[in-house]
Amino acid sequence: MTPVSHATGAAAPAPMSLPARYVGVITAPKATFQSIAAHPRWLGILVLTTVIAALFSALPTTTPEGQQAALDQQVRQTEAWGGQVDDAGYERMRKGVAYTPYITVAFIVIIGPIFALIIAGILFAVFNAAMGGDASFKQLFAVVAGAGAVSSLSAVFSGLINYFRGAVGSATTLGVLLPMVEEDSFVGRLMGAIDIFLIWWIVVLAIGLGVLYRRRTQPIATSLLVVYGLIAVGIAAVMSGLGGSN
Repeated sequence: MTPVSHATGAAAPAPMSLPARYVGVITAPKATFQSIAAHPRWLGILVLTTVIAALFSALPTTTPEGQQAALDQQVRQTEAWGGQVDDAGYERMRKGVAYTPYITVAFIVIIGPIFALIIAGILFAVFNAAMGGDASFKQLFAVVAGAGAVSSLSAVFSGLINYFRGAVGSATTLGVLLPMVEEDSFVGRLMGAIDIFLIWWIVVLAIGLGVLYRRRTQPIATSLLVVYGLIAVGIAAVMSGLGGSN
């Protein structure tokens, strides 16, 4: 008897290898998620994307220029959230920045899978508990893990660019792409909170959710992007308020 795909109701697509799934999420997400939904293997793709993201996120801080940029970023972030950095605090930061590559790798290796679990848990509550979907958590988690291919590609892109220019942080936010906007203004902070690759990740995740729950992609993507936009506005508002109170 021919196996039937839960996500499509048709004959289940053949399982894909780990490299094929990674590339497929980026180049042909719908067909790839159909295979992922029918064969929900999440461990390999989660490990692969987490390791890639960790290594390339840490790469820029392996150079003296990158470590100085990381130090400057720590100072700016502390002050942006209303804190003050005195000479003693700066010296502590300067000594600790040498460990930034290792801390970055450890942080992403630990937090990355936890974040994926949290996202999957929220989506499971929305689509299964609230909307009556019947996908298993394993299938949903495999979709979330698969979408992480886009996040890891973002780390590769930003990591390589920052390595050669001696910088840290995302290289794909609207703030970076629109440098004429004042960085400390509300609009500047909002642009800095909107990342092109994160928008791509949201759209790819929406495609996976549409395949898994047999729903149209557009409403899912629109809802997720609205939530992202509200979060970005909230972050910009809070940071602008704190910055104005210094």
